[in-house]
Amino acid sequence: MLSSHHDTGSNYLNAKKGFMSWLFTVDHKRIGVMYFISIAIFFLVAGLFALLLRTELMQIRIPNATANSYMISADHYNEAFTFHGAIMVFLVIIPSVPATLGNFLLPLMIGAKDVAFPKLNLISFHLYIVGALFLVYTIAFGGLDTGWTFYTPYSTQTSTSVIAAVFGAFILGFASILTGVNFIVTVHKMRAPGMTWVRMPLFVWAIYATSVIQVLATPVVGVTLILVAIERLLGIGIFDSNLGGDPILFQNFFWFYSHPAVYIMILPAFGIMSELITIHSRKSIFGYKAVAISSIGIAVIGFFVWGHHMFTSGQSALASVFFSLLTYAVAVPTAIKVFSWVATLYKGSISFTAPMCYAFVFLFLFLIGGLTGIFLGALSTDVHLHNTYFVVAHFHYVMMGGTIIAWIGAIYHWWPKITGKKFNQAWAIISSIVVFIGFNLTFFPQFIMGTRGMPRRYYDYLPEYYTFHLLSTIGSFVLAIGLFIVLFNWLHSIFYGENETNPNPWKGKSMEWTETAVVPIEHNFEKQPISTHGPYEFDELVKPVKAGGH
Repeated sequence: MLSSHHDTGSNYLNAKKGFMSWLFTVDHKRIGVMYFISIAIFFLVAGLFALLLRTELMQIRIPNATANSYMISADHYNEAFTFHGAIMVFLVIIPSVPATLGNFLLPLMIGAKDVAFPKLNLISFHLYIVGALFLVYTIAFGGLDTGWTFYTPYSTQTSTSVIAAVFGAFILGFASILTGVNFIVTVHKMRAPGMTWVRMPLFVWAIYATSVIQVLATPVVGVTLILVAIERLLGIGIFDSNLGGDPILFQNFFWFYSHPAVYIMILPAFGIMSELITIHSRKSIFGYKAVAISSIGIAVIGFFVWGHHMFTSGQSALASVFFSLLTYAVAVPTAIKVFSWVATLYKGSISFTAPMCYAFVFLFLFLIGGLTGIFLGALSTDVHLHNTYFVVAHFHYVMMGGTIIAWIGAIYHWWPKITGKKFNQAWAIISSIVVFIGFNLTFFPQFIMGTRGMPRRYYDYLPEYYTFHLLSTIGSFVLAIGLFIVLFNWLHSIFYGENETNPNPWKGKSMEWTETAVVPIEHNFEKQPISTHGPYEFDELVKPVKAGGH
C-alpha cells in the first residue's frame, strides 16, 4: 500500500531543486521529461517550416511568372524543405517515443529503479542536444538544401553547410545507439522478480525490438554520412562518379539504415496502441504472444527491404523482385498487430477518453498509410508512383499519422503519471477530431496528385494541380490548429490543472499504475515490486472511471 507521504509529498519532480539538478540528473524520468520538452520544441519548429512550404505551394501560379511572383525563392524553398524533413525525422519522429516515453516508462513497467546505465542515459540526452545544435547551426549559417536524405552527388557538390549537418546527424546517431544499448541491458538484467518475458507489457516488447534496430542499423548511416563529409573535404571518390565513385552506393548504405529507421519510428507506436486499446476497452489483449513476437519479426525483416526505395535506380530485376517480396512479407507481422487490436476492441467495454480517441485516429490513418504502401511495393505501380506526391502522402500517413498521433495519445494517457495533473478531457477530444480532419485534408489530395504525376520536392507545378495544393494547404492550417489545441491543453494543465489524486486513474494492470505513487518517487518504488500476473488481466468488463479530465 502506498503511503500518503509519497502521494502528496516528495516525488521525482520536486526531489531536487534548480535547473542544474535537471540538466545533470541521472533519473530516467527527468531525462524523459527533458527529451519531451526538447522534441516538442523541435516539432514546433519543423511544423512552422511545413506551413511555410504549404503557403508557398498554395499561391496562384501565373504563366511566365517572374521570381518576384513567389513568396520565397526556389533556393529558400529547398532549404525550408530540407530543414522540415531533417528536423522532423532526426530530431522528432525517431527519438519521440523511445527517448521520451521509453525513458520514462520502461523501468517503471518492469519494476526497475532506473535504467541499467543512468550516466550513459544522461550522455545520450546531451549528445542529442549537441547534434541538434549542429542542425540549428546550418539553419543560421550557410543553409542546407539537399533534402533530409543527403542524396549524392548533390550533397557532395552543393555549397551549403552539408558537413555541419551530417556531423550533427552522426552525433544524433550516437545518442540513438547508446539509448538502445541501455534499454536492451535494462530489459535483460533489471526485470522485477516474477517479471518473465511473457509478463512484460507489449510497450516494453516494442521498445526492446526498436533498440535492437537502433544498435544494429544506426552505425551504417553514421559511417555513410561521415564518408560524405570525407568526400567533400578530401575529394576522395566514394559516391561522386566524376571521381570514380558510385552515387547508388550511397542510396544502398543510406536506406539500409533508413528503412529500418521507419520501424524505429513506428514500432514504439505499435507498443503504445497495445497499451491504450487494452486499458480503454477493459479487455485483455488478443494474442499477446503473437503481438510480442511480431515486434521482433518486424525488426528482423525490416533489415532486408531497403531496396524497394530503389526500384527505378537500375538495380537488377531479380533484386527488385526479391525486395518486393520481402516488402510484402514485413506486412504480415504488422497485420498481426492490427487484427489483434481490432479483436481486442470487439465486445470490449470501450471508453471514448482522449487517449482512446487518438488510438482510433491512429488506426484509421495508419491503415491508409499501410495499404498505400502496397502500391509502392509492387514493381509495376512503383515505376509510375516513384518520386511523386503519392510517396509524400504515404510517408506522412505512416510517420505523422502513425508515430506522432500515437505519441500524442500516449502523452495524454500517461499525463497524470508524468505531471500529477489532470487535463481538460473535452478539449483533448476536440483536438483529436480537428487533427483528424486537418490531417486527411492535408495529405489525401496528395495521393490524387501523385497518381496524376505531380513530382515531389518541386518548387513549382502545372496549373491542373492547383486545386489539390490549395486543399492541402488549407488542411495543413486546420491540422496546425488541432496541434496548437494540444499544446495549449498541456500548458494549461501544467499551470492551472487540478492535481491528480488517484495513482491509477485508468485502472491499468501494469506496474507503472499499480506499484507507484500518483507521481513516482525519485527511485520509482518504495520497495521492490514483485510481478504476480500479466499486464492485461482485467477481471471483468467494467466501465472505467473517466480520469485525467475535469
